[in-house]
Amino acid sequence: MATDTPPRLRSLDIFRGATIASMILVNNPGSFVTYAPLEHAAWHGWTFTDTVFPFFLWIVGVAMTLSTARRVERGEDRGQLLLHTFKRAAIIFLLGFLLGPFPNINWATIRIPGVLQRIAACYLIAGIIFLFTKVRGQIIAIVALNVVYWCLMTLYPTPGCGAGSMTVECNFARYIDGLLIPGHMWSGTKVWDPEGIVSTLPAISSVLFGILTGHLLRRFSGSADRLKWLAVQGAALVAAGYALSIWMPFNKGLWTTPYALLMAGLASLVFAAWYWVADIGGLARWFKPFEIFGTNAILMFLLSGSFAKFMSRTKITDGDTVISLHGWFYRHVCLAVAEPINASLLYALMNVAVLFLVAYALYRKRWFLKF
Repeated sequence: MATDTPPRLRSLDIFRGATIASMILVNNPGSFVTYAPLEHAAWHGWTFTDTVFPFFLWIVGVAMTLSTARRVERGEDRGQLLLHTFKRAAIIFLLGFLLGPFPNINWATIRIPGVLQRIAACYLIAGIIFLFTKVRGQIIAIVALNVVYWCLMTLYPTPGCGAGSMTVECNFARYIDGLLIPGHMWSGTKVWDPEGIVSTLPAISSVLFGILTGHLLRRFSGSADRLKWLAVQGAALVAAGYALSIWMPFNKGLWTTPYALLMAGLASLVFAAWYWVADIGGLARWFKPFEIFGTNAILMFLLSGSFAKFMSRTKITDGDTVISLHGWFYRHVCLAVAEPINASLLYALMNVAVLFLVAYALYRKRWFLKF
């Protein structure tokens, strides 16, 4: 295996930025009237929106290998590398845990899981596996995580529905969330959490699939070889995901094994396309806005939530009524120029544009959030 870290891949930065921009887009519609791909699947199945989070976790894994593998091979203290990994994970977890509900923090009902919390947990556990195993061990970890998950979801006699139930009303993951974190789950469901405890197992494998892709990129230095193996890997994982979906459905809320495989395969294929266009084709400059978004990915995600809160909690008078700034802008700007479904999309694009201006200002000043 090559021991030199390859030159920085602009395609990975562009992919990261496009993923964050997509996350902002799908999280901030103007109304509940939206195009189907911009919504999560109701339960089983998947949409464009359901690709965003696993793509980001996969990118985390690729970046981990490219930034850390050479340091491990040089014999740097694994304890220090582990401490850095733990500190970074702790900061990300606390950012999600505390800034999510801020300023209205209610310790009795505060949500313990969450998007950033899952990123932190997956980053930490995958990082430990990466630091103390080689490729074979990482493959074994992927298999073990998903086999354990599969057995728990299909064999454990879940109270109220028995073994193997995967309905939204009754499944093993929901049962464990209710047992361990009652009252501390997503407000949209209250009785189960889409970033819950059990479904974190296959989510960790999403990062590990990215780690394996990082090894692939280090192993092959030629662009043609990299592109070929990215495509082969992606196609194989997509095929495996669809094959296993015969027995277990694609489900983002449960992060099922077929879903994890499918998303890792699609991430590999999408990254291959970006690699072909940006690094091989030399067209990276045309996608500079995505690259800028990607330089402060976590910060942009946090700011998007803060901006959404500002728009929804700032009240203004509109005639005889008091409405949110979100409602006023949607009604008087977006609906003034488009029908409801396109007005909702226009509002979401406005969020992306505003956050890009912030990202661009930070980029110009070379201010990058580091943990």
